[in-house]
Amino acid sequence: MKQPEYDVIIIGGGQAGIPLAHSLAASGKKTALVERRHLGGSCVNFGCTPTKAAIASARVAHLVRRGAEFGLNIPTIKVDFPAVLKRAKSIALESRTGLEKGLEETENPKLIRGQARLIGRDESSEFFVLQVDEKIITAKEIVLNTGTRSVIPKIEGLEKVKFIDAGNWLEHNELPEHLAIIGGSYIGLEMCQFYRRMGSRVTVIEGSSRIASREDEDISEALQKLLEKEGIDFCLNAKVSRVESNDYGIVLTYDQQGNEKTLPATHLFIAVGRKPNTDDLGLESVGVKMDERGIIEVNGRLATSVEGIWAAGDIRGGFQFTHTAWDDYRILESQMTGNKSRTTKRIVPYAMFTDPELGRVGMTETEAREQAFDIKVSCYEMKKNGKAREIGEPEGFIKVISDAKTNKIIGAAVLANEGAELVHCYVDLMNADAPFTVLRDAVHIHPTLAEAVQSAVKSL
Repeated sequence: MKQPEYDVIIIGGGQAGIPLAHSLAASGKKTALVERRHLGGSCVNFGCTPTKAAIASARVAHLVRRGAEFGLNIPTIKVDFPAVLKRAKSIALESRTGLEKGLEETENPKLIRGQARLIGRDESSEFFVLQVDEKIITAKEIVLNTGTRSVIPKIEGLEKVKFIDAGNWLEHNELPEHLAIIGGSYIGLEMCQFYRRMGSRVTVIEGSSRIASREDEDISEALQKLLEKEGIDFCLNAKVSRVESNDYGIVLTYDQQGNEKTLPATHLFIAVGRKPNTDDLGLESVGVKMDERGIIEVNGRLATSVEGIWAAGDIRGGFQFTHTAWDDYRILESQMTGNKSRTTKRIVPYAMFTDPELGRVGMTETEAREQAFDIKVSCYEMKKNGKAREIGEPEGFIKVISDAKTNKIIGAAVLANEGAELVHCYVDLMNADAPFTVLRDAVHIHPTLAEAVQSAVKSL
């Protein structure tokens, strides 16, 4: 029988694809990784890595402006915006270079540069056939890891103006005088605070009645107040209908509860969501099922509707985070070379890297009540924590939702300095399937922010 060129071909060098390629090759499978552009996916190239580096610069600027609170006389601060972006890009480049070096020096896994597209099956062998630019290659199995890109909404005139989005923000070296951001969710909120702290005037336009609308209402309200305190403006219940250029920059026309209004701005940032990169993979040639958004249908093993084809990362639906993509690699490693024990049945935390950060895991209070859970809810204000007051970070609160019958935590929100770190105390307790009393009865170091994590469960 005719043999395929590879045992496995992975399309896309993101957070699942790269470690999986190395693992499969180490297990003895002849493996190829096809990437059309940069290794590392959105996380390394324009997402997690550079955004958090830029946000760190913005936080330093913010702290310098607060110097008087700490008894420090810092007379002035000058933001070098291109230098801020240069630092962020250099950290991203360092990460990407390390990934490239690890693959370019090996024959298995083999790094293939180009655009990959399924074109069917080999008639004599049923192996999958792919075209990578002008080259044809075959494999027994395929792993899809092509990620997502920014959703660009249908707005009259948008195609005629230059705009910023999550994929190109690093290339815009000019600090906006007045930045309009369409979208008040995770990306929009992180970036609105970044640009504001860099010195831009910022207005966020959001279609729903509140920002971060997937979170509980008290979280949304607290976030909005914190951001408004820094001078960020919000237009809620607003839908942009038209964008046009003028001498100042651009003018946005939007409808707000039946009233047409306009907003002049110098720059525009689009942050209304992500869409899967599945529209040019040739999936129809082999019958891989997708939903109307282009999300690939998978089961708990990350297997698609076609045997031998797997999907990982953001294109498989569900949580779209770097850490879930990386865990997808562990699932596929288990399914393809291991004991098949790992599945997508998992507890997934996430964070919004505003300042203060929002660390989240499990259900919101709203979700728990909608599903008729018998719950207890505890809220603890960070201003009651000694360390938070001592370091000048008393903003925010911790909210914990527990099952009233089992005393097990089913959800938590930590809106606090280092909230993305602190939430892991609850994540680990949930993974251990342990009651909150384990945390309540522990001894925590004083003074620490982690004491607040413990204090938040005492009233439960």
